[in-house]
Amino acid sequence: MTETHVVVMGVAGSGKSTIAHGLADRLGWPVAEGDDFHSAENIAKMTGGHPLTDEDRWPWLDSIAAWTAAQDEAGRSTLVTCSALRRVYRDRLRTAPGRTVFVHLVGSPELLAARLAARTDHFMPASLLPSQLATLEPLDSDEDGVVIDIEQNVEQMLDCIVAALVSGDREVKGCAE
Repeated sequence: MTETHVVVMGVAGSGKSTIAHGLADRLGWPVAEGDDFHSAENIAKMTGGHPLTDEDRWPWLDSIAAWTAAQDEAGRSTLVTCSALRRVYRDRLRTAPGRTVFVHLVGSPELLAARLAARTDHFMPASLLPSQLATLEPLDSDEDGVVIDIEQNVEQMLDCIVAALVSGDREVKGCAE
């Protein structure tokens, strides 16, 4: 049996953690926070308002892929949060065994900035949102995944994601992009 590994992706403030934990409640799969795989150096760099480089990201992405691979070997499907902003980053995550599916959470820059401004418990400053938006490469048509509009309420988003996982379709009827 092939395990499924869902990467809840998007820029800061898109709701990755909320959605991943909501999916964990529905599916009973283990969830990992991608931020927990960052090195102390990466966290310090971002806390200081400096965007990460590809060189900063490779070990982080490899750590996430290694966790996914270990879970796959144990026969578990998983959920993980990860910005996965570029195709090459997603390709790196796909090196783990099993089926890797991306759930791309999208919203307007204004909504994302408002959410970041309201956060007080995270190292990622709102000042890095423009660099994340500039780096973001949307899912390509050949990538296994679904795009979810964060303007919906959380329950609607979760319904859409579960429906997409079950059907294997990128677009689920009644789910706005």
